[in-house]
Amino acid sequence: MELLRKPRGVSGKVHDITPETAGWGYVGFGLYRLAAGERAAEVTGEREVILVLVEGKARLSAGGEDFGELGERMSVFEKTPPHCLYVPNGSDWAAEASTDCVLAVCSAPGKGGHAARRIGPEGIALTQRGQGANTRFINNIAMETEDYADSLLVTEVFTPSGNWSSYPPHRHDEDDFPRMTYLEETYYHRLNPAQGYGLQRVFTEDGSLDETMAVQDHDVVLVPRGHHPCGVPYGYEMYYLNVMAGPIRKWRFGNHPDHDWIWQRDNS
Repeated sequence: MELLRKPRGVSGKVHDITPETAGWGYVGFGLYRLAAGERAAEVTGEREVILVLVEGKARLSAGGEDFGELGERMSVFEKTPPHCLYVPNGSDWAAEASTDCVLAVCSAPGKGGHAARRIGPEGIALTQRGQGANTRFINNIAMETEDYADSLLVTEVFTPSGNWSSYPPHRHDEDDFPRMTYLEETYYHRLNPAQGYGLQRVFTEDGSLDETMAVQDHDVVLVPRGHHPCGVPYGYEMYYLNVMAGPIRKWRFGNHPDHDWIWQRDNS
């Protein structure tokens, strides 16, 4: 599996990752970069969708309902809560950009359990996780405490200059609830300033998978299994949008045994 996916251009649909192209069973991720006045529209089929206005403003509709103009932040690094829209399976959605905008399309199998609805910015608050050089800041969009979706788990993470994230290394690649859940995951990365880069390692404890990638602005990393920490050099800050899904909508993970002492120390 090719884990690092580069955008295919700078406008239009620059990412179109499906379970088929990823070689797995659950997560899909698309990304549109639209100029003001441009449109995007899709049918959901058997999949539910959460649309995330990463940057800019757009008029959104779903299933024949007009949700009006959504979006507020012009740069994702403003770190304000995102405007999002949940769209169930068996429906459709359309977006018309009011300004230049970046629209993420997060998808997973739908079960018809939820109706179309706005998510955020109300109810989403930037919260700190970790400490020291492991400090990062989270905008939870649709994690399991919010009954917003059938399968999808979606969150945003901001990692300050010189810091690490998704660390200590952890994995969620076994369907063994409540000890651990199987969740495929994508990371959509942004860097500030945009010419920067970050590093992400995806690796298993037995060494059968071990890849370290330099990620740039608008890159996507696939995490099919294993641990997946990332970091950003001094002088740059990193954003990523996480999409997770699996057999059940729960996030249960296990830390790498060699590095769990860090988590134990910091959470004692």
